[in-house]
Order: sequence, then structure tokens, then C-alpha cells
Amino acid sequence: MRILVLGGTAWLGGTIAAEALARGHEVACLARGESGDVPEGARLIRANRDRPDAYAAAEGRWDAVVDVARHPGHVRGAVAALDAERYLFVSTGNVYADTTTRHGDESLPLLPPLEADRMASMEDYGSAKVACEAAVLAGFCDRAMIARAGLIGGPGDGSGRSGYWPWRFAHPVGDAVVVPDAPQRSTELIDVRDLAAWLVRCAEDGTGGVFDAVGPEVPLAEHLAAAHRAARSTAEVAAAPEAWLAEQGVAEWAGPRSLPLWLADPDWQGFTARSGAKARAAGLTHRPLDETLRDVLAWEETQAEHPHGAGLTDDEERGLLRLLAGRPA
Repeated sequence: MRILVLGGTAWLGGTIAAEALARGHEVACLARGESGDVPEGARLIRANRDRPDAYAAAEGRWDAVVDVARHPGHVRGAVAALDAERYLFVSTGNVYADTTTRHGDESLPLLPPLEADRMASMEDYGSAKVACEAAVLAGFCDRAMIARAGLIGGPGDGSGRSGYWPWRFAHPVGDAVVVPDAPQRSTELIDVRDLAAWLVRCAEDGTGGVFDAVGPEVPLAEHLAAAHRAARSTAEVAAAPEAWLAEQGVAEWAGPRSLPLWLADPDWQGFTARSGAKARAAGLTHRPLDETLRDVLAWEETQAEHPHGAGLTDDEERGLLRLLAGRPA
């Protein structure tokens, strides 16, 4: 197959391109080339998707186009310009207006689509992806596939969300690690390699439709236990009440001074508990969580800065442990 990856120099796009190459396909990556190199064996089509002639060099008919864009104008331009049999678009679970319903599926209501061609900020992210989806579905109909990805993790995860916990258990500042006392909160991590492999297989098989591409639902306590095993850690866990963590200014989910993957907000309990049944029926499979966390830890050990993107610094961790130890019973 001739596969065009719109991107291919950053994390997800590069993983998709590498998987397609490994399966024997001819792969080109259309990108500015500023995020890194394309995988060995892929052809780089250097282009700026903000320009009207961005796709001029992507000549010929493509068996499949895979797009990971977030700006609606980029997607609208590609849909109009490219000659392709199939168009696979990687969207996000952020498109849903309903983030409270647990085990919801692809029928949940969506946010209104962004009318502008570009996001003004990350607050537009969900609506922008809705607009991107609409452009793909309008242009390719039953030859389109939409994969609404959940939290993607694994080696190369610069967000820090999947790598923080195994790294922290491998590098505790004392004999314990601060964790939320929220054992039944859900996590749904999908390994970037599993997502990429499934997308390439869907391109090969001509799979169409809209799918929630999420990982298996795993309680937070089990996820943390897997991170502990991945790190071969001897550290204990220092379970901190959710309300206490909020009082200390510890953020949920991601970002500075956060405990990644933890979501206590009742309005977001469906975000990490999507059904995912339709994608599994279409062939999406998952490697063991322990494997993902071992591999992301190996990658984290090559990074110069910790934490990055999400988590607690050593000083923040140390301070919370002191406060937690002195907290009245």
C-alpha cells in the first residue's frame, strides 16, 4: 500500500509510519520536518500545512492517508486536495460533551464544532477535533475512519502522564511515594504502539466508521501496582486523601505539581471509563500494562529532566511526605 502520514516526525505520527514500514508498505510523511526525522525508510515531503500549496508534492493516488492534525483548516485542506482511497483520522475523547457517563460509547453527544480554521488555545481542542472529524466524514463518507483516542502512553510520551509513576517509584525521595487515596478511580491508558498497529491494520482491511480507541479500564490502585512492579521498587505508598491533596494545591491528571492519571472531579468520571467495545470488536488489542510501563520507564531513564509535563518535583514530593506524616489521624 501507498500510505501518506500527515505528520510522521513527532511521536504518534512517527510510530504509525514506523509500523506501516515494518508491515512492508510504502510510506511518505508530509510535515515541516521541525519535530524530528521521519522513520528510516519513509520519504519526507517537506510542507507547511498552513500554505495553500501544502499538498502539491503529495502526488498520485494514496491507498490510505493517516492524519493526526488538530487544526480544522489543515484537515479541510487535506481532504479537498488529496487523492486517496481511504482517510484515517486520529481524533480524541475530548470531542464528547458528556464526560460524566461511565462506559459511554460513540453515540454520546459531541461538542459544537469549531468554526475557525485554527485553534486559538487548547480550550478549543475538543471542538476543533469535532470540526476535523466532520470534514473527514463529509469528504470520505464510508471510506473514512475516525479513531477517538483516549490517553496515549508508552515510550516517547513527552507529556509525562504515563511515565511519571514508574519513574517516581524507581526514584523515590524517601521510603514512600505519595499517591492519591482513590483506589477505584479509573485509568484507560492505550500504548502508542498498539494504537499505531491497529490503525495500520484498519488501513489494510478497509475498516471504516467511528471508534473510541481507548485502553482497558484499570483501577488506579492496579495501575500504580503495575508501575511499582515495572520499577522493581521497594518504596511504600503514602496514600493521601483526595480532599487533602486539593488543599495542598496538587492538581489532577497532568501539569506542574500534579499526580498524573488521577481524576477526582465528578464531572469527568466518564473520561477515563469509555466502553471501547466497538474498537475491540474491530481488532484493537492491548499489550499488558506492565510491559507498557516497563518500556516507558526505560525511555524515561534516558531523559534529562524529571518530572516533565506532569508530576511532582523531588522537593514537592518531599514536602508532601512531611506534611502527610504530620497530618492528624
